[in-house]
Amino acid sequence: MAIIPQPELFSWHQVDAASDLDRLDLVLEALPDEALMRALEDERNGHRDDYPIRAVWNSILAGVVFGHESAASLRRELRRNGELRARCGFDVFKGAKAVPPDCVYSRLFTKLFAREALIEAMFDALVDELHQLLPGFGTRLGIDSKGIDSHGRPTRHAQADGRRDTDADWGTKRYHGLREDGTPWEKIKRWFGYKLHLIVDTDYELPVAYELTRASRSDCPQMLPLVEQLAQRHPALLEQTEYLSGDKGYDATANNQALWDLYGIRPVLDIRGTWKDEAQLPRSVHPQRVDTIFYTERGDVLCRHRDDAEREQDNYTPMVYEGFEADRETLKYRCPAAAKGIPCSQRDLCNGGWHTEHGRIVRVPLHTDRRIFTPLPRHTKTWQREYKHRTAVERVNSRFDVSLGFERHYIRGLKKMRLRCGLALLVMLAMAVGRLRQNQREHLRSLVQPAA
Repeated sequence: MAIIPQPELFSWHQVDAASDLDRLDLVLEALPDEALMRALEDERNGHRDDYPIRAVWNSILAGVVFGHESAASLRRELRRNGELRARCGFDVFKGAKAVPPDCVYSRLFTKLFAREALIEAMFDALVDELHQLLPGFGTRLGIDSKGIDSHGRPTRHAQADGRRDTDADWGTKRYHGLREDGTPWEKIKRWFGYKLHLIVDTDYELPVAYELTRASRSDCPQMLPLVEQLAQRHPALLEQTEYLSGDKGYDATANNQALWDLYGIRPVLDIRGTWKDEAQLPRSVHPQRVDTIFYTERGDVLCRHRDDAEREQDNYTPMVYEGFEADRETLKYRCPAAAKGIPCSQRDLCNGGWHTEHGRIVRVPLHTDRRIFTPLPRHTKTWQREYKHRTAVERVNSRFDVSLGFERHYIRGLKKMRLRCGLALLVMLAMAVGRLRQNQREHLRSLVQPAA
């Protein structure tokens, strides 16, 4: 045996361990779980109470905070770590014997399935508190989905080990773009499991609404139900929302129209290319008459003009955008020749021959094509700047995997996955609220930074 002659008076390892447990304290103090605890305790009233519900619940939250992939992993840590047992509320005099067996966790999860409404109420309460604590919370929202693998397998592949998951199915996502040399690339991802649909505040990178579906469910139909969920549960938050950004998976006429018409939110959604044979040919804004104003599928409004009266070749030049007129629901554009001094031999013929220094003004109504024309046009710098906020959802998804234990897990079944995702998002919000209460706003997005 190696004898240590003089133990250290002060161990940094102990400090790190204590600081790590402080993260759990942030969550336990911020989580509004009293209604859930009373409901579970009332159900147990008159029965054995060898393992207190509050302590077991706190240990489940600890498993999420510290990224344990299973109840077995959590129980091993509880048996080893006496300080963690004490923080969760287990009897310190029982030592490792206070740690519940696996069946206790299974029974509690079964009870939690029946109280999903209380878990959603906790999520909503935390969102409302963040709305009060954070200035501008909810002004910019982003939406995206995240594929989650099931630990189970399809029925035909599960006969050997019994790991069958009849709720999950196959999902596919395609990614494509252009390399630096201009050649296209495409990547296809397939997984068996589920899909988490998230709306997050893109400034603070915190979730405000979520839904879990099977992996095969399309992204596009999930947007409006999630926004409606926000309207019902957080009307004050949605009232101040100005932008909602998302990739081209959410491109749809109904989404653009409802966001603006019903909620006054400017959609910042990328658009899919659907003009197959005429991708390079613009369409007339006024097809019922002969005119020189055209538009592209991305919403660029062009003027067809000639820079030389003797030349037959037409030029398509983007008109100058002058803003959105909300009262008319039109996009206002100005003659590019007048605005930029571009030569145009037909300028005097515009507007029936009536010529002004300001040039011709064209108003394009949104109803020309609600999928293409939105209150914030895609060709503007503001749209490009707001669209970049969408990447906040991807960072939230990354923390969901890395910090909250979804890179490796043993979850099968839609009910278990929905509950586990709900708990993970609860922890994310509760830790943010806890950090705000402790004046740690600089670590608001961190799930691993020890509490001060």
